[in-house]
Amino acid sequence: MLNYLLQVLEAALAAAILLGEKPAPLAPCLTGTAAAFILAVLRRTTAINMGMVITFAAILCFAASAAFLIKKQRVIQGALAALLLFCTLPAVFLFPTEFLLAGERVVNTDFLFKWIGYITGLAFVLCAALAVYKTAVSAERLIVLINTTLIINMLHQACTILQFLFARRMIPMNRTVFRLITPALNHREFFLFAILAVTAILPIIVFLKNIRPPLTQAANPAERRKIRKAAMTRRGYCLQTLVLLAAALFLLGAVKPYTERGVQLTPAEPMHIQAGEIVIPLETIEDGRLHRYNYTAQDGIEMRFIIIKKNEAAYGVGLDACDICGPTGYYERKNEVICRLCDVVMNKATIGFRGGCNPVPLAYVLRGGNLIVETENLENERNRFK
Repeated sequence: MLNYLLQVLEAALAAAILLGEKPAPLAPCLTGTAAAFILAVLRRTTAINMGMVITFAAILCFAASAAFLIKKQRVIQGALAALLLFCTLPAVFLFPTEFLLAGERVVNTDFLFKWIGYITGLAFVLCAALAVYKTAVSAERLIVLINTTLIINMLHQACTILQFLFARRMIPMNRTVFRLITPALNHREFFLFAILAVTAILPIIVFLKNIRPPLTQAANPAERRKIRKAAMTRRGYCLQTLVLLAAALFLLGAVKPYTERGVQLTPAEPMHIQAGEIVIPLETIEDGRLHRYNYTAQDGIEMRFIIIKKNEAAYGVGLDACDICGPTGYYERKNEVICRLCDVVMNKATIGFRGGCNPVPLAYVLRGGNLIVETENLENERNRFK
């Protein structure tokens, strides 16, 4: 339950805050939501490359954000809202497809708790967007703070876009740029924390301004009471916003690391290296389970790679790292291979192929009852584990 609550917050809270600060007409919001739902359905029913579509949409969203910062037109604001929702919601719509594992009954406690966590996360996000909107309405002169959150989100989008383009070899690999964006990709939550921190300044300032609202223009006691009532209402919205932002920070900054503490990588298994080849007897990996191995590169970097038997004729061999989440590793849960960072379930049939959160593939050969991996191939990928 808690896991999906946290996933929804991590995926959608930043967009909710941005939309709350910069409310758009209903039509583009509904358009972006509908398009995101269609993309999620296509992802489940076809072989569409969702990562490619989302990346293209993220590029457009980045451009719309820049245009909005330059000229705040209603059309640009609507396009920005639609693109934000389109980039964010497909993943949120796909979360329920992970609730039921193969062979499980629909009626079970775990399935119900997952739905409770998911719906609670959605309710939290909607309440946060509404509270931020009510607060931002009274903060027209604090546009610099509001724009700062948008700039932080643009930096996050830029890192994600570059990472995807590097991974797909769509742009030449620039190691300097890659090393700059790698810390940002491995600590994505810092962008959300930064947005939460900047957003928290808004309700604090608005609250202080409304402790003693100016009454000089009030012509009579009735108008003064009306001004005081409006100020009290604004203070209430500010307190709601601060409580929700503090709760989000606590959940993502303290609870999430606590829930992830128990996921430990299994120890590495023994292997034999001779003449530049890692030799692993097939009889040791025939059980269909995840097997992990350590390799020390020539410059001392500790690397890991994994092997799993996918079927009678093929093995999945790859680094214990991926292009998206870095060297965080994979583990087994209920006979499923799971990414330790993002909790995504791997399709075993695709392990050994590039794409998504799959392990970075390693070439191998079968010879003499052994699986052979060239150490040179590992040496070429050692920078992923720095």
